[in-house]
Amino acid sequence: MPLLSIFLLPLLLPSSLAQKKGNLSPETHPPFQWAQCTSPTNCTTINSSLVLDANWRWVHDDKYRNCVEQNPDGTQWWNPAVCNLGDESPASTNNCTSKCLLEGAGDYRWSYGITTTNATLMQKLVTRIEFATNYGSRLFLLEKKDRYQTFVLLGNELSFQVDLSTVGCGVNAALGFVAMDADGGVERHKPWNEAGAEYGTGYCDGWCQDRQRFVGGRAATNKQGVRGYQWQSDGACCPEFAVWNSNAHSYSMSSHICENDYYEPCPGPWCDPTYYDPDERGVPPKCARKGCEYNPYRMGAKELYGKGKLVDTTRNVVTRWEEDRQYQFFIQDGKKIDVPAPTWDGLPKQSGLSKEMCDVQANVFMEQDIWAVHNGWPTHQRQVLSRPMVLVTSIDAADWYTWNTWLDSSKIPPYDDRDPGVERGPCPWEDNEPSIVRANNGEAKVVWSNIRFGPIGSTVEL
Repeated sequence: MPLLSIFLLPLLLPSSLAQKKGNLSPETHPPFQWAQCTSPTNCTTINSSLVLDANWRWVHDDKYRNCVEQNPDGTQWWNPAVCNLGDESPASTNNCTSKCLLEGAGDYRWSYGITTTNATLMQKLVTRIEFATNYGSRLFLLEKKDRYQTFVLLGNELSFQVDLSTVGCGVNAALGFVAMDADGGVERHKPWNEAGAEYGTGYCDGWCQDRQRFVGGRAATNKQGVRGYQWQSDGACCPEFAVWNSNAHSYSMSSHICENDYYEPCPGPWCDPTYYDPDERGVPPKCARKGCEYNPYRMGAKELYGKGKLVDTTRNVVTRWEEDRQYQFFIQDGKKIDVPAPTWDGLPKQSGLSKEMCDVQANVFMEQDIWAVHNGWPTHQRQVLSRPMVLVTSIDAADWYTWNTWLDSSKIPPYDDRDPGVERGPCPWEDNEPSIVRANNGEAKVVWSNIRFGPIGSTVEL
């Protein structure tokens, strides 16, 4: 009964407690063009726009005091001078939510290093402004001012050009799809979220992001749990298809399935799917963080991708979502280059994601199989391939918890780099510590262009 009361309470609260918009800086979404195709010679240009994730925005009270302050160790937390953080009760959460306003992003280029020209988007890793430095950005494609554009993947393909020539070790330039609410969570999280998609709210993914300022439209003030190193341990989970996690040295494609098909806040250590001990915890993590992945370097194709290799870092990438297999290939100098099959024993002799690959991958690479805990391929087909998904692009320094060893490192302690699947790229794992990544990649930027989406065979001419 007490638990039921907690869930019913938001329905009775006034809108004065909601996550609100600020009025100091304008929110002007940068224009961006993409193409909807029916054949390689019949593509319609869609004049759309992009919106910055709410987590990158200035959050302040009505006296323009920062709602968030930075600690000496670089982590951030709610400002006790603004929010009543005497405890971790709903009252403290409501206090922050009602007082703190989500501000417009203003000049995307000046503040966040984001530039668009027709069908081209540039995102910088480091943007220095007066009295501050912003790191990275995450953007969502809009259908209209207050609604994200959605895509159903099954039976379709996506092509895009990407330039990663300046994106070094430990940086992740990513493009993918997540099962966010198209309105940014306004309807699902009534009456908490009034800002919505117009202000980039409602992000979630298969990693159960636990560094969100707002979860379910409310200020994330709960720090309990095993990972409370930044923002909170509570996070936001939803299915995800990561089309392209990448830098100039390595890339991967992966699917991440969850307990449920939709945006779901997760409490405490259940956000952390790194390890699951059913005897110790009983309840599995909400999502399969490692998911089912295809990283060609990890699979044995070490000379396929990167500077000076078969495929360089400025080419056209094509992803196809067939019912029984999802795979990628490249178009370089007018020629198609297929991704090689794995070289490890026990894996299918075909690149990409398939039931055969996803059923055995964790066992071959000696990892815990959270994918199977969530019913594997049937869940992937339902959650990831068959429901509307929101397009996301981002550039980010190394993850504060795992760094980016999962993407590009030649070794991941304490594992032996001779074991199957340990090597994921040529980068020294020691250099993936966040401060080192940022120091080494001050000029890093990713350039996305010519994004096309349509039925299989419609976006590129072979």
